[in-house]
Amino acid sequence: MTLTVAILGRPNVGKSTLFNRLVGRKIALVDDQPGVTRDRREGDARIGDLKFKIFDTAGLDEARRDTLEARMSAQAETAIGDADVVLFVIDARAGVTPTDKQFAERIRRKGKPVILVANKAESRAADAGLLEAFELGFGEPLAISAEHGEGLDQIYDALLPYRDDVGDDGGEDRADGPLRLAIIGQPNAGKSTLVNALLGEERMLTGPEAGITRDAISSDFEWKGQRIRLWDTAGIRRKAKVTGKIEKLAVSDALRAIRFAECVIVLIDASMPIESQDLTLANLVSEEGRAIVLALSKWDIVEDKQKTMKEVESKLEDVLPEIRGVPVVTLSAKQERGLDKLLNAVLGAMEKWNSRISTAQLNRWLEAAIERNPPPAPSGRRIKIRYATQASSRPPTFAIFGNQLARLPTSYTRYLMNGLRKDFELWGVPIRFSLRGGKNPFDKDR
Repeated sequence: MTLTVAILGRPNVGKSTLFNRLVGRKIALVDDQPGVTRDRREGDARIGDLKFKIFDTAGLDEARRDTLEARMSAQAETAIGDADVVLFVIDARAGVTPTDKQFAERIRRKGKPVILVANKAESRAADAGLLEAFELGFGEPLAISAEHGEGLDQIYDALLPYRDDVGDDGGEDRADGPLRLAIIGQPNAGKSTLVNALLGEERMLTGPEAGITRDAISSDFEWKGQRIRLWDTAGIRRKAKVTGKIEKLAVSDALRAIRFAECVIVLIDASMPIESQDLTLANLVSEEGRAIVLALSKWDIVEDKQKTMKEVESKLEDVLPEIRGVPVVTLSAKQERGLDKLLNAVLGAMEKWNSRISTAQLNRWLEAAIERNPPPAPSGRRIKIRYATQASSRPPTFAIFGNQLARLPTSYTRYLMNGLRKDFELWGVPIRFSLRGGKNPFDKDR
């Protein structure tokens, strides 16, 4: 087993900064505004030769039931239950607050080992706070500065005995890693509800409030023997509507998740009229070259299902011809309907995204395509296409060799692209062309 650590503490003591420091990347959103983190974020941390799994949390908070804050606090409680040891973080400059004392008591009742971490201890202003920290009853505090990377050696020494207790499998370095799957969509499309349904647990915060999710949160699960790493992301509104620093950071994090994913589910709220932003998001995934599946959520409350489906298919055909044939799946995450259909569509899209066509087969097809519709002859000089080969997959990318290919009209490349989709069943995945002209051996000036 791998050592699992949860970072706990009241808001704005530097938990996410410490998380980023330990995982070695800035993946948790950080801002001076308290309460930026909402869901618990998981990462692979390392200090020297010590590897461990770590949870960043929203922190414990006293809040009324049925509020967003109460659900955030419940996520932190779950992280404690999943952890082998807790890093309880306080702000050394602020000293021990009444809230710190309340949370210390709540953590103590969980019965998990606790390491007290006094963050922001890089100056003498923290000396008084370090002395006050002893009264929390967790022993000597570790004086660190997560922002400046100071004191990590102390965390290493404190965690090392717990690694020996749980054993260490060295982390997951397998070549055959999990399928990387991201879910994107507009705010309140039901992304977090879908993630919870797929995982079979209340992993993500959900509720009627739009924009609950901020960080791109990853979770691992297995479906029919296929390991999947799933990212839930913040809702992405039109650029003109994105306001405030936190939302901009959240959207940036979501876009980064798209670039890291292999397949992306674009989730559309089917109970609302389809918007141009939904199609813009699908186009964004296509431009990034990822496998794509379109999912219509909240299908259980759609009244005219046939009309809605026709509208979606019509808009896809008109606006996004470059991903013609993209799979469209209907589902209800709340009722857990359509989940198997969705994951089957994901695996199908991945198979096409990874597909390869032999050079001989491709050139037989190309010869027939050119015979049916020869390239044009701009200025009286016919464009000559000699041969083609598949340069790579993920997405399928084809190199086409010939003369004057820079003058090949977009309409002709679209003709070839559509032919490839139809004859090799590459529906719904982006296709890339690389046009490579031949070198003229008699033209020494070129």
